[in-house]
Amino acid sequence: MVAGQYLPPWFSVAPMMDWTDNHYRTLARLISKHAWLYTEMLAAETIVYQKDNLDRFLAYSPEQHPIVLQIGGNNLENLAKATELANPYHYDEINFNCGCPSPKVAGHGCFGARLMLDPKFVGEAMSVIAANTDVPVSVKCRIGVDDHDSYNELCDFIYKVSSLSPTRHFIIHSRKAMLNGISPAENRSIPPLKYEYFYGLLRDFPDLRFTINGGINCVDEVNAARRAGAHGVMVGRAAYHNPWQVLGHVDSVIYGAPSSGITRRQILEKYQVYGDSVLGKYGIKPHVRDVVKPLLHLFYSEPGNGLWKRKADAAFQNCKSIKSFFEETLVAIPDSVMDSPVAEPLSGRDDLFENIDSLLPTPYKLREQEVLYA
Repeated sequence: MVAGQYLPPWFSVAPMMDWTDNHYRTLARLISKHAWLYTEMLAAETIVYQKDNLDRFLAYSPEQHPIVLQIGGNNLENLAKATELANPYHYDEINFNCGCPSPKVAGHGCFGARLMLDPKFVGEAMSVIAANTDVPVSVKCRIGVDDHDSYNELCDFIYKVSSLSPTRHFIIHSRKAMLNGISPAENRSIPPLKYEYFYGLLRDFPDLRFTINGGINCVDEVNAARRAGAHGVMVGRAAYHNPWQVLGHVDSVIYGAPSSGITRRQILEKYQVYGDSVLGKYGIKPHVRDVVKPLLHLFYSEPGNGLWKRKADAAFQNCKSIKSFFEETLVAIPDSVMDSPVAEPLSGRDDLFENIDSLLPTPYKLREQEVLYA
C-alpha cells in the first residue's frame, strides 16, 4: 500500500490519545471511505520495548487505509528502531508529534510540543525517520510554545526542519502550546486560534504542503478552509463526538463521491462482526466497554440517545459479546434513526476565514543565522 493509491488528505481525523484507537478507526472507516485516519501517538520507546508484542500496538485491518502512524520521542536511536519496526505494518505515512502539550509528554517526557524549541533536533529526527521508511514523513506541531510564539519563530521552525530533512508536509494546530500552568484540555481552548499564521505559511513556503488543524467542526468549515487555500484540513474532537454528522459527509461533500446512503443500522451490523472478533484478543482485553466506547457518540442529539447511554451503562455489567450488548441497548433507538441515511450537513461559521488575506502577518524574512541551515 502506498499513499499514491488514495485520494489526497483533504480531510483527516486527528491523532487523539485514548480515542483514535483501532476501534474508533474501524468505525470511522465504516462511515467514510476517503478520510485519512491517524493512530494515537505511540512513543518510540513503547514500540522498541514491545517489539515482541507489536500487533497489540501497530496492527490494523487493511480497510483502514489510508492510515498514518504518529510517533513521539526524543531519542534518535529509538526513533530509527521504531520506524523500522513499524515498516512491516505498511502505514501510508509516518508523522512526528511536535504538538502535544501534556505534562507527561512535553514535561517529564521532554518531547511533543517542547520539541518546537529545538528545530535542529526535529530536523535530525525527521531525517532519521525518513531514512528508515519508504513512505512520506510529516510533522504535526503548534504555532508556537509559551513566549516563543511570534510568526517569525514559527517560520524559523518550519524552515529549519524542512531544510535539514525530507519533510514536506506540516500539520499546523493553529494555537500555541502553553507548557506551564494549564492542562492539555485548556491548551485546546485558552490560547487563541491564529489562522493568519497558518495562511502566512502557505504564502511564505510555497514548496511545502500544509494541513490546518484546530477549531474546525464540520465539513462546511473544512471546505471554507480549503477555499482559502489550505492543502488539507484535520478535524479532531468534532469527528469523535459527532462521527455520523461529520464523517458521514466527508466522501460526498469534500471528495465529491456519490452518497453511499448507508444507515447506522448497516454500520452497526458490520461493527458487530468486527467487535466480537476482537474481544479478549490480548488476554482479557479488549472488553465490551473498550470496543463499544467509540459508538457512544453515534446517536449524538438523536431521539433515544440518553436512554441508549443509560442502557449501555447497565449492559456493560453483564454483556459478554457485542451482539448481546446491541440486543440489550439498541431498542432505545427509534427505527427512523437507525434506518435513515445521514441528514444534510451542518452549517459552518461564515466568518471563520473571512478576509484572511488582510490579516496575514508580515512576510517571513530569513535571518542571517537561519541561512546556516540552508
